[in-house]
Amino acid sequence: MPIVAQSTETDWVSRFADDVIAESERRAPGKPVVVASGLSPSGPIHLGNLREVMTPHLVADEIRRRGYEVRHLISWDDYDRYRKVPAGVPGTDPSWAEHIGKPLTSVPAPAGSAYPNWAEHFKAAMTEALAELGVEYDGISQTEQYTAGAYRAQILHAMKHRADIDAILDRYRTKGKPTKPTKAPQGQKKPEEAELVAAEGSGAAAEDDGSGGAAGYFPYKPFCGGCGKDLTTVTAYDDETTALTYTCTECGFSETVLLSEFNRGKLVWKVDWPMRWAYEGVIFEPSGVDHSSPGSSFVVGGQIVREIFDGVQPIGPMYAFVGISGMAKMSSSKGGVPTPADALKIMEAPLLRWLYARRRPNQSFKIAFDQEIQRLYDEWDALERKVADGSVLPADAAAYSRATSTAAGELPRTPRPLPYRTLASVVDITAGAEEQTLRILSELDPARPLASLDEARPRLDRAQNWITSQVPAEARTIVRSEPDQELLDSLDAQGRESLRLLMEGLDSHWSLDGLTTLVYGVPKTMAGLAPDAKPTAELKTAQRSFFALLYRLLVGRDTGPRLPTLLLAVGADRVRKLLGG
Repeated sequence: MPIVAQSTETDWVSRFADDVIAESERRAPGKPVVVASGLSPSGPIHLGNLREVMTPHLVADEIRRRGYEVRHLISWDDYDRYRKVPAGVPGTDPSWAEHIGKPLTSVPAPAGSAYPNWAEHFKAAMTEALAELGVEYDGISQTEQYTAGAYRAQILHAMKHRADIDAILDRYRTKGKPTKPTKAPQGQKKPEEAELVAAEGSGAAAEDDGSGGAAGYFPYKPFCGGCGKDLTTVTAYDDETTALTYTCTECGFSETVLLSEFNRGKLVWKVDWPMRWAYEGVIFEPSGVDHSSPGSSFVVGGQIVREIFDGVQPIGPMYAFVGISGMAKMSSSKGGVPTPADALKIMEAPLLRWLYARRRPNQSFKIAFDQEIQRLYDEWDALERKVADGSVLPADAAAYSRATSTAAGELPRTPRPLPYRTLASVVDITAGAEEQTLRILSELDPARPLASLDEARPRLDRAQNWITSQVPAEARTIVRSEPDQELLDSLDAQGRESLRLLMEGLDSHWSLDGLTTLVYGVPKTMAGLAPDAKPTAELKTAQRSFFALLYRLLVGRDTGPRLPTLLLAVGADRVRKLLGG
């Protein structure tokens, strides 16, 4: 299998696509290229989980652009056990703990949900987000696969070779540190070269591997016929008849079934995952840092798929964590973690795609829900300008193309992409009043006025959602209704003159660029400098003092939205009133 080399100077998506195509043609010439993702709907599917989908999606889409047929499988691991009640999920309470051990599809959905069970409830939001992001995939419900007997032959094979599986796993049953050195998984950096790696003895190495009781090791877990939980122990198994006996440690139920006919159970995770690689012919599937540490499922799975299922481990880059500005590493079990749906409320789909496309999988990055989103949008708009004028670097151009389109076509975009920070300031000041918002936005560029707010959508709506959902009430902008007469009366001659110069220049500078020139130019004039004078330390101090004065007179505090935007929003007549004119 080829080892994928990565470089900061190259487009990582193209490099992986090259290797995946070559590997697919070696393994299964003429057949569709198969890439895969796995998502567990055990709780809110967050923006860290999205990397599990976006990494293979971007590679699959590149391969489609080259004219190949591709299947991007998303396995919904909805037959996994319900492990605990996630914190912060509306419509749940501690009583949901009684379902721990059942398949996720057998757990009731949160109260008030429109969906039939826990898994479907959390799949729904992710499915909608993936559609908005332009992700094309084939969804596979593991509940449906297992209960339909799709993996029966593989289960019987694994049970027959349980001693061999046990021997492989036994090499790693020392808290994540293998008893002998192992090579880094194909297609990814060695752990010491990665930017984020799991610590020795990480939780990944302790994933359930099916360790058995007195009767020995069994890689299969039945769900109890009495209570429906997987708190069961296999006490006997006959390879010839496939008779399997188990006892439930939760309710005491016991029964003997024929595994050749029984569909209420599943292979343990460290066997299930490599079984599916072989079953589905997966060529490419990434995994998180926690699945790539020594002794964890990706590392062990590479040996199980080869030695037990006569298959080949996928090219599997390790991907690093995704963070949120101001938050620690995301964990859906802690509650309150932002999901793709949350991100798509405050940013457009191409921008979110770009965040995943521009970073190599083993590079961590953060998604901004705070003020940093304004800088992020500035960076995105600057990239668009470079694309338009042909000055963009090739790797950046590739990331932009992957963000704004797929092999199926262009993603929807805002016709007039006005600066996000400007839109945010305007909707903050107007509290979303559409008539006033249109007036202000139309005056940003008098030579090319906005005819309708639809021209600024959906970016305008995203900025408004950001203001209303992410900006604290105390940080919102409230324009004064009456002049601060006490402050105006306290001004010295220089302060009054600076306000006079500003008011005098309003009409002739009434545009975003014009007002920018005006507010920076008044302190220059006051200092006897030319309008194009280079800023000095003294001038910058004078400008800051002038800006603070304007903010206090207009919004009653020392800071606020960018002054040119604020002035446009307040309107010339009201500005004059509040400045004592």
